[in-house]
Amino acid sequence: MLVQETPRLIGAIAKESHIPVKTIRYYEELGLLQSTRRTEGGFRLFPPDTISRLSFIKRAQSLGLSLSEIKEFLDIYDRGNLPCDHVKVKLNNKIAEIDQQLQQLQILKQELIGLLSGSTTVSKTSPQLICPIIQHTIKA
Repeated sequence: MLVQETPRLIGAIAKESHIPVKTIRYYEELGLLQSTRRTEGGFRLFPPDTISRLSFIKRAQSLGLSLSEIKEFLDIYDRGNLPCDHVKVKLNNKIAEIDQQLQQLQILKQELIGLLSGSTTVSKTSPQLICPIIQHTIKA
């Protein structure tokens, strides 16, 4: 016989998941979570799988995925499908973004090294210059 878990109060979900009640409410507002109903006192009741969903949301966020992207995955899951193919596409996109950011950071690093290497003879050459190191323009 399958034992069915009962819905849980938002406070219990928050305590077990270590996620603030305010965040859980926000996720519900965005459609990432759904309360099943409310108690007579008006407290939200969440289904037993809420802890698992919160764990998924937090892990996906730690991988750089937005709440919008996470909602797409959960919507697919809620329709009875695994979102893994969609997740692969998004993670590959994140890798491409990281590669681009790394390239941009390398360019910035080289620019900073260039500025610092020419900064040994800093003098006040113009009243409009705050710091010649930063305001130095490269002449082509």
